[in-house]
Amino acid sequence: MKLESFVRGQWAAPGRDLIDIRSAVTGDVVAQASGGGLDMAEILRYARTIGGANLRKLTFHQRADLLKKLAQHLTERKDELYKLSFQTGATRTDNLIDVDGGIGTLFVYAGKGRRELPNSTFLIDGAVEPLGKTGTFAGQHIVTPLRGVAVHINAFNFPCWGLLEKLAPALLAGVPVVTKPATVTSYVAHAMVRMIADSKILPDGVLQFIVGPTGDLFDHLTCQDVVSFTGSATTSQTLQRHPVIAREAVRFIAERDSLNAAILAPDAAPGTPEFDLFIKEVAKEMTVKAGQKCTAIRRALAPTAHVPAVIDALHERLSKVQIGNPELETVRMGALVGLDQRRDVLAHVEKLRTEAELVAGDPENFSVEGADKVRGAFLPPLLLHCADPIRATHVHAIEAFGPVATVMGYDGLDQAITLANRGEGSLVASVYTHDPRTASDLVFGIGAFHGRLVLIDRDCAKEQTGHGSPMPHMVHGGPGRAGGGEELGGVRSLQHYMQRTALQGSPAMLTGITGSWIKGAPVVEKDRHPFRYHFEDLDIGQTFFSKERTITLDDIEHFAHFTGDTFYAHMDEEATKGHPFFPGRVAHGYLLLSFAAGLFVDPDPGPVLANYGLDSLRFVKPLQPGETIKVRLTAKEKSPRNKQYGEVRWDVEISTDKGETAATYELLTMNAVRP
Repeated sequence: MKLESFVRGQWAAPGRDLIDIRSAVTGDVVAQASGGGLDMAEILRYARTIGGANLRKLTFHQRADLLKKLAQHLTERKDELYKLSFQTGATRTDNLIDVDGGIGTLFVYAGKGRRELPNSTFLIDGAVEPLGKTGTFAGQHIVTPLRGVAVHINAFNFPCWGLLEKLAPALLAGVPVVTKPATVTSYVAHAMVRMIADSKILPDGVLQFIVGPTGDLFDHLTCQDVVSFTGSATTSQTLQRHPVIAREAVRFIAERDSLNAAILAPDAAPGTPEFDLFIKEVAKEMTVKAGQKCTAIRRALAPTAHVPAVIDALHERLSKVQIGNPELETVRMGALVGLDQRRDVLAHVEKLRTEAELVAGDPENFSVEGADKVRGAFLPPLLLHCADPIRATHVHAIEAFGPVATVMGYDGLDQAITLANRGEGSLVASVYTHDPRTASDLVFGIGAFHGRLVLIDRDCAKEQTGHGSPMPHMVHGGPGRAGGGEELGGVRSLQHYMQRTALQGSPAMLTGITGSWIKGAPVVEKDRHPFRYHFEDLDIGQTFFSKERTITLDDIEHFAHFTGDTFYAHMDEEATKGHPFFPGRVAHGYLLLSFAAGLFVDPDPGPVLANYGLDSLRFVKPLQPGETIKVRLTAKEKSPRNKQYGEVRWDVEISTDKGETAATYELLTMNAVRP
């Protein structure tokens, strides 16, 4: 299989100088790749002018729909990706993480795009900021897609997940992608991109795929582009020092080396569920993907008194791991990605052994099922024990990117915190305790050095997703050695591909630009009640002013007895004397809401299908019996949902007959589209 790049809407044949890519299991050539011959400036131009323009025409909901269709398309074809992935040394379980995990990320972002983002092409960020005394000058932040390219450079260990977890937020944000896989597993990514290209789901120019070196790609980047890199610290530092990255202030997201820790708390003694969970998780993280995970556990910290029990339990568990051909059902751990990677891991283990003793596993003496141990890149799980982690340096600095972990003891939580933070920045640490106080001490002791903390105990044991599984809903990344970047984290990750801009102007001007009515902007009054207008006929700023209603003492007492809310401020004049908020008996806040609804609701069947909630409710002024209220109802925002209805957000203000604001909130309704 000769791997081609997919650029400018077509497949580009590889050049003459082909590189053999070998199976991690058999050593046989499974694909050939080459670099060079691609016009990187033209690839970026095509992404910006064609792909970017096509994406920016779409709303967040339309982009989310593309992600869902893509996920469904790949789901139907994932068995082909499984078959190829076996050649990378990955077992079927490993493939579930890579292939299904990547597809699952598309589904999550599709759902979040639909549920959490507006059906528009930009975001309004935060509340309006009054910037003048009279309300004629205000500020509003908006967030818009960058007009550049997201350049994604992925690592070898997750050719599917790595590509898709970067792709999903970029496309949802509205930025086209140029992606480059690690060459050694590029044949899996190539097969997936061919599925995507053949589906024609994505608009032209939205996704381009480069096999081999990036050439002069970085020379043509601008301030509108984003580079997201996953790989070694050395390569990351080289790329970040590129003069164009510095000159153009190109956004650079890095996820790299990480000496992740698992911490067994003092209360999690042998025999407790937390001890068993710790042993299970450390062993799993050593063997899943043959330890080739940026989130794998590299340092297992335990109270010094529990270290012998930890070593014995891990030795027993790891000795049962069957290594071999990942296609076999009996095999739990496959091969490393290649012989070069095996040599690299063994070299790092030798350095670690200057400070730690090998207590489980023998790289020279182990069995392999269904494969050639010499031709395949196999290694057994290698467990080390560092007896003096305080003085040691290698165990806190060298990441053997394979089935390798080091056990180390600590005396007291302060020392555990010190050791965990010696990693100088990690993607993740996991804590095993059933004591919230201990968990709290550890969280606030190591949180600044970690991008994610997993607190695992008996209560969440059945549902917890594990130490090493980044979830698309949560941030993936970490400070310091881990790269200082962030990926995923739900819709937060869109911000990497978007620009926050502060708008300042009159309420009328800001309303006209954002499509969101701001108090102080003109209102529109029509003959009919706003609830009588179908979704597309309703104007932003369309307003209804209600008649007045006076609140009586009988109203308050009836509401109190009818609802059961007999709070003293509503029922006992004497009890409110000297109160910092209440001048006497006052009306219930929810009584005001009920009366407001009665004042503005149009009761007849019509375009308003349902009231499904309210946001930002504030009771500003307590009202006493005898005071009079009225309501202003203004169409603030509209967001299409489907062919039958759309969402309308209404700005509601309850005020007194003297013009004082009593309460404010935003009402949400679903309004029918004109038949």
